[in-house]
Amino acid sequence: MIRIVTDSTCDLPQTVIDRLKITVLPLYINVGSKAYLDGVDLSRQAFYEQLPTFTPHPTTAAPGTAVFQQIYNQLTAEGATEILSIHIAESLSATVDIARVAVKEKTAVPVTVLDSGQLSLGMGFMVQTAAEAAMQGASMTEILSLVEEQASRTHVFAVIDTLTYLRRSGRMNGVVASIGSLLQIKPLLKMHQGEATSERVRTLSNAYQRLLELLESVGPVEVAALVHTHSQERAQALQQMAAHLLPDGNLLSVDIAPVLGVHLGPNAVGFACLTARPIN
Repeated sequence: MIRIVTDSTCDLPQTVIDRLKITVLPLYINVGSKAYLDGVDLSRQAFYEQLPTFTPHPTTAAPGTAVFQQIYNQLTAEGATEILSIHIAESLSATVDIARVAVKEKTAVPVTVLDSGQLSLGMGFMVQTAAEAAMQGASMTEILSLVEEQASRTHVFAVIDTLTYLRRSGRMNGVVASIGSLLQIKPLLKMHQGEATSERVRTLSNAYQRLLELLESVGPVEVAALVHTHSQERAQALQQMAAHLLPDGNLLSVDIAPVLGVHLGPNAVGFACLTARPIN
């Protein structure tokens, strides 16, 4: 039996996690000397409400190798014969590297660590695909083939409201952040196959228009979801604007994990999407 492990940046709904028996490893949010387990010790609503006033500004961290080994051993005790551990892009976090070290130190069953090259539901959709295939009895080779093919079709792009939080978290040069703020620039962040890129767009309305252009450029879209940092109103507005580009049916809309929100700040909004397979 193959079991799937991921981390709290996957943003999958709890109902999916429970149904597919996915094990989610919480990352850490540190505020001064206090450490919170992402998604466990602090609700998303509470986190985003407090984010502007946290002193000092939060930092984030991955757990140590012992935590990974504990989870792998627990799953082994539950009957797992192999484990696939899928995590946030290596270009964004040390989580994948720590998982790899944990596996090298020793595990009771074979553990494959996979860099998703993504974040939020970009990774979450891959984790879901892997868990569904595992439940259907697919081999590790078959699961990896499915996930790697899906990765090539997965895109996440979002506009953030202000550069302030990237500056506070130390993820960008302070001078650039202050210039961007002065010019009312709306940074647009893009993630695809491990490569994080950005654009600078003037005004929120122009940023929304650019999101639609990106969604159209990668389309047609097979699966899509709205991702936002506690900004349901903006997410709903964006959904209405993009309705003609989105798949039919109910669209999943999720608050991005606080461990990502530390860097993005409130009122970020965008899409995680999976483009349709090309027709041969």
